[in-house]
This record gives sequence, structure tokens and C-alpha cells, in this order.
Amino acid sequence: MRTITIQTLQTMKSQHEKFSVLAAYDASLAQLISEAEIEVILIGDSLGMVVQGHDSTLPVTVDHIAYHTAAVKQGAKRSMIIADMPFMSYATTTQAMDNAAILMQAGAQMVKLEGGEWLTETVDALTQRGVPVCAHLGLTPQSVNKFGGYKVQGRDSEHADTIRKDALLLQQAGADLLVLECVPTALAKDITATLDIPVIGIGAGPYTDAQVLVAYDMLGITPHRTPKFTKNYLLENTDIPAALRAFALEVKAGLFPAEEHSYK
Repeated sequence: MRTITIQTLQTMKSQHEKFSVLAAYDASLAQLISEAEIEVILIGDSLGMVVQGHDSTLPVTVDHIAYHTAAVKQGAKRSMIIADMPFMSYATTTQAMDNAAILMQAGAQMVKLEGGEWLTETVDALTQRGVPVCAHLGLTPQSVNKFGGYKVQGRDSEHADTIRKDALLLQQAGADLLVLECVPTALAKDITATLDIPVIGIGAGPYTDAQVLVAYDMLGITPHRTPKFTKNYLLENTDIPAALRAFALEVKAGLFPAEEHSYK
């Protein structure tokens, strides 16, 4: 497997070749993911729920993400590493630059930020200083209290138009990737076709350039009820390496997500 870079993912989009992403938090699982030829590992603030046992991502700190990023770096020899910027770690541009530096020095090759138009100045500042950015729109879990729960976003035309506009603005500001979470399939398809940068879907239907799941969810070891958009790959495979390979192959073939994992 080749070593994955931003340019690799951009080429895959241009050649209509799908890629896969998993959120993971330790060296051992990161090594298995990399060996399964999964292109990207995300150190998600989802660790607050699946590792730390909280009911949201909000308690996660920059130090937590940095610790797990350093661990993942030891195992991920080929996969590209993206680290989440946790809640309120990028409220100002200066704060974002300081905290992004910590995560990049821990081993990340890109940072991910949740938010729309208000983030464009920060995205520009980071990219100008050599920090690649993955934007995140739709259901942004750090805003769960504002949304009133984990709900599908962009079902009404006004909100859908805002997501489209924000996606273009973030691309123009310099974002290299975009995550779309829990949005209708048709909206994700439209945004993916419009943007030049790769779009990673989670609960966004089968037409995005890539798919991301939390590794704990797709291996069936998450203690709480898993969301509609995930699939337990360990049920159909003999061991964890086989489950990881099956996920990567189904994404590449366009078999995952199916209709039952998507929203209208």
C-alpha cells in the first residue's frame, strides 16, 4: 500500500476512486487499519463517548487528542492521520493555531474543525501556515446542545442551502477535505459533485468520495446503541483484520452505505 497524502486523496477523487476512513485511538488498532489499506485514520473526539464513557464529545481536551494522536502515529505507518480539534479549542484564530500546532507535533497530518462560514478566517490562517484542514458540516456533534440532540441536518431547503454555501466558502478558504455528517443523500450527492475537494460522508448516503465510521461501532464493541448509519462488520467476518478489509472493500465498491444506512 502506498503512503497516503492529501494529493493521493485528491487524485482518487479526480479518478472517481472511493476511499475509506476510520476513527481510532490506539497504536494496535491503527496498525491493523493501516494494514487493511484503509486510507485515513481519524483521531475523533468521539473518543469522549466510546473510550471515556461520556454522553457527548464535549469533555474531550486538546491534551486527550494529542495523547491518542501520538499513539495512533506509532501504528499507522501508511494511513494518513487527521486529528479532531475538540470543543472550544478553536474559538479564535490564535487559539486554533496554538492548538493545531500541538496536534500536528503529536503526529497529525491534518486537523478537523466543525463549523461553517464563521470558520473561514481560521481555515485560511491555518492553511497559510502549513496546517491542512478538514472541514465538518451537517450534524456537528460539538453543537449537540444547540441542535437539541443528534438530528439529521439539511432536510429543509433553507438549511440545505446554508450547508451548500458553507461548503463552498470553506473550500475557497483552503480546506482540503470536507466531512458531511447526517445529511440527506441528495444534498450530499450535490455537494460532492460541486466541490473540487474530496467529501467524506457519515450518514450522508453512498455518493460521497469516501466513508468514515468509528472503528468501535463497526466492530460491534460500542456499549451504547449505535446510529443508523453504521454497520457491524465483525458479524460477517471471522476476525478484526477481516472486518476492516471488508469495510474498505465495500466502500471502494460502492456497497456501503446501503439505503438502510442513509437518510432522505
